[in-house]
Amino acid sequence: QVRLVESGGGLVQAGGSLRLSCAASGNIFSINAMGWYRQPPGKQRELVATITNSGPTTSADSVKGRFTISRNNAKNTVYLQMNSLKPEHTAVYYCMAVTRVLAFWGPGTQVTVSS
Repeated sequence: QVRLVESGGGLVQAGGSLRLSCAASGNIFSINAMGWYRQPPGKQRELVATITNSGPTTSADSVKGRFTISRNNAKNTVYLQMNSLKPEHTAVYYCMAVTRVLAFWGPGTQVTVSS
């Protein structure tokens, strides 16, 4: 089992920045990749960005140049740096980790961007 705990969400004005953190614990050596998803109000959950154990990343076109995913392997933590935030970025942001056979999710952290 892998346990994920997100932090760093909150209320920010448009144009501001936030950094989300996701700390992993448990069977962390089974993790192949981690990532961030978000679920805006009334919409489906969508991919934001992913990062593999060796470092390559992917991100949704809508956040390229604005959001950056990174990881600190020593701390078993993945980060999402979000800059130039807009009201449409308001969502619950979820951390995800995948092993060879399973996916694990954190409880989510609310990000609200005011105009």
